[in-house]
Amino acid sequence: MKRRAFLAALGVAAASACTPAGSEQRGRTPSPARTESRTPAPSTPSAPSTPSAAPSGELLLVTDFGADTVTFVDPARGPVGSVEAGTAPYGLAVGADGRAWAAAAEGVAVIDTRTRRRLALVPYRTPPSRLGPPAYGEYRGGGMGLALAPDGRYAYVGVNVPGDNGVLEVVDTAAREVVRTVPVGRRPFDVDVSADGSEVYVTGHDSFDVTVVPARGRPRRIEVAPYGTEGGLGSWLKPHYAAVRPSDGRLLLPFEGERLAVVDPRTGRVRVEPMTANTHQHGVAVTSGGTLLVVGTGPIDPAADGGPSLTVRTPDGRERVHPLQGPHEEVAVSRDGRTAYVTGGFTRDGYWDGITVVDLASGRPRRLPAGSRPLGIAVL
Repeated sequence: MKRRAFLAALGVAAASACTPAGSEQRGRTPSPARTESRTPAPSTPSAPSTPSAAPSGELLLVTDFGADTVTFVDPARGPVGSVEAGTAPYGLAVGADGRAWAAAAEGVAVIDTRTRRRLALVPYRTPPSRLGPPAYGEYRGGGMGLALAPDGRYAYVGVNVPGDNGVLEVVDTAAREVVRTVPVGRRPFDVDVSADGSEVYVTGHDSFDVTVVPARGRPRRIEVAPYGTEGGLGSWLKPHYAAVRPSDGRLLLPFEGERLAVVDPRTGRVRVEPMTANTHQHGVAVTSGGTLLVVGTGPIDPAADGGPSLTVRTPDGRERVHPLQGPHEEVAVSRDGRTAYVTGGFTRDGYWDGITVVDLASGRPRRLPAGSRPLGIAVL
């Protein structure tokens, strides 16, 4: 209950991602949300690197949330090229055909990762009058979470509509056009798909929920609020990213390094398991064997909470917590399962232009440059 007490002391009461824009300074009273400009904000410099292994020959792709590009990154050397995508690209997914789909402010970019060129920018069906002009920052309208169907036939994009509920837009990847829209929760941070492709799961950050969207039938809402919904839009204790557990299809949503919400999308039941990192958490990834990786961004209450970290949680609930230097946002795992790549873009203040490469056996981190405020990440 310590976090509820801390929030009550803060008197949080305004709409936000975790709190209003620019106000996620631990222990401060939130200020009113500001309008983001089209000029990217400067990032904080990265710290010196320390040695760490990375798989030979592996290549990464990141979305440059502080620019208009996606960047190819050699995890041993850093950036090796960028391609125009669209304004402030966020979510990212790569299909078996080598094409990447990136959710930008004004549409979904289609990138050929082999020739390294943009093939198309698919506009959203949601009218620009509802999204606002293409802009930078976490409150911009347009695409956020993105996922591909297992067969690659559809791309699913969570579209943020400022001041309103979000929209899931379904893109036919062959036709490169939006073929369906579905109302979902507010600010769809993440989109995931069931293993058989029959359901899509949209995490609504500002509505404390996951919207289950079946291929056929009506969408249904599941509230995911292990701390309750006190504080409303201004609460810190909202869901961010989810992962689909390979063993049973349940959704895993971490909260604050203290609680893991395990959601059964068929019944809507939510079970809560303890976690140990004691830090505000964002991005997640899960391996084929069921190991969960969770990005800790830093404390809500500096007097009581832990700093930035990467939690590695085995299927039986055992955890190792690796400290990180500075906030991070999303995480991907190398194909051999031995290395984690954690983006430094971060949706809040404190982001930096790089990624941290973590050797999972030793926990040793190595920081390297990687585009402009890298947020989404995929292993090619």
